[in-house]
Order: sequence, then structure tokens, then C-alpha cells
Amino acid sequence: MKLGIDLGGTKIEIVALDRDGAVRLRRRVPTPTDYPAMVEAIAGLVAEAERETGERGTVGVGIPGSLSPATGLVRNANSQALNGHPLDVDLAAALGREVRVTNDANCLAMSEAADGAGAGYRMVFAAILGTGVGGGLVASGRILDGPNRTGGEWGHAPLPWMTADEFPGPACFCGRRGCIETFLCGPALARDADGPGARDAGDLPARAAAGEARAAAALARYADRLARALSMITTILDPDVIVLGGGVSNMALLYEEVPRLMARRALGDVARTPIVQARHGDSSGVFGAARLWDQE
Repeated sequence: MKLGIDLGGTKIEIVALDRDGAVRLRRRVPTPTDYPAMVEAIAGLVAEAERETGERGTVGVGIPGSLSPATGLVRNANSQALNGHPLDVDLAAALGREVRVTNDANCLAMSEAADGAGAGYRMVFAAILGTGVGGGLVASGRILDGPNRTGGEWGHAPLPWMTADEFPGPACFCGRRGCIETFLCGPALARDADGPGARDAGDLPARAAAGEARAAAALARYADRLARALSMITTILDPDVIVLGGGVSNMALLYEEVPRLMARRALGDVARTPIVQARHGDSSGVFGAARLWDQE
């Protein structure tokens, strides 16, 4: 049995998969605000899942950050209580077995490459377009995160080909300016359309379809920026498919406009990379976490 944990800012989800990938159990609990309670909550979910299924499983965990290869501590997590702690070590002690922990975008890529929208492709780049912007790369069933554990993290590269109006870009929590995340996260799109304080961009396609010029202009700028950012990915990595996840990925216009715009930025004479929506939606993270042990 494979147990996956998606440790998010508001909820912790567990899934239990059998050998064939079928779901045997799924459950969610609210995410505690302090670190010891997070570890306790995950250990409790695992114990409960194993008690109900009558089986012991491998455990993989996806987090909105990563483990530093230098210190072994969580870094750059949106859930601030995780930062500075050895989550894999503490969970291993609580569960009595080795635990694999990786970034949630890697889990998205792993899930979609296994049996999602990226199934059948050799190299899959998966991008999260949500509250933040993350990325993961899977090739031949293995996560490629590199010696620095930052592989695929395109959200903290600068937006390519900035215009004079865009440069130097908004300040990012990472300490730099002009990161892709500051332009392409959901709240950035909302602010571009409706000004400071706006957070929800979900209604912009409907507003644009109803003839609202402001919404249409913001979506056009977003599609152009996404095309620029993904063109950089195709130039450097040339993946076989790009899978989009996160709340913003639900906007159908992206799959119509972005490939057309990317063709203008192609380095070669073709721009053939398919851009598809994640098949498993917001379940990709927890499914991918369960599959972390499939790499062996």
C-alpha cells in the first residue's frame, strides 16, 4: 500500500493507494498552526489509515517548500511553521519508518506523469498556477530536482522579455524582484484586473465574455506573460508535454491563447509542445506524494 500526504496551508489530506493505483481511503483534516501539531496530525492520519485498511504502507509527503540538501531543514515553505524543521526526520521518528518529502509541484508532476495528463510522455513539466507558482519535472518516471533540490522551480526565475512597464517587477517574498510568480500567481492576476487588495481572479473569464474590457485586458496580459515564461521552459528543457495545475489552470482560454503566443517566441522553426490541464486537478498533489516510492 502507498500512503500519500498533501500538507497544505489549510488542510492535510491523506490517500491510500493499492498496488494498482486504486484509491482505498481518502481523508482531510485542518492544518494545525504549529509544527509539533502538524507532525502529530500526519502521524494520526497514517495510523488511522493503516488501522482501517489493515495494511502498512510506504509514506510520501508533499509540502509547499523543500528540504535543504545542506541542512536537511524545510525552507521557503508558504506554511511558515514548517520552515527550519527536519520534517522527514521527525515524521520518520513518529511513524517508525523512512518518509520521503518533496515539493508539492514535484508531486503534481509525478502524479500526472504516472496516470494523468502527462501519461505516455517521457519528459513532463508540471506547473502550479495558484496562490503561488511552482514547477516540477519528471523524466522516465523520476523526479529531476537536482543537487540543490530546486529543479523545476521556474516561479523564481525572472519573467522573460519584460516590457518597460513591467520592469523591474514586483517584490517577491524570496527577496528578488520580477519573479515569474509575482506576475503569474492568481492574486497577481486579480490585482492586475481590479487593483490592490483583489485576490480572486476566478470570475475574470466570465466578465471578459460579457464584454468587460478591463477583465479582457488583464487576461490578455496574463496569457502573454505565461507564454513568455513557458517559452523559456521549452527553450531550456524542451519537455514532451507541459501540464498546468492550480486554480488559474481552470481558465480554458489559456489552452487556446498560450500555444499561439508561444509560437512567436519559439527559438526553432516549430512550437509543438502540448499544453494540457492536469487530469487529477487538486488531487494530483496527494496522488503524487503516494507515488514517491515508485521511483525505485
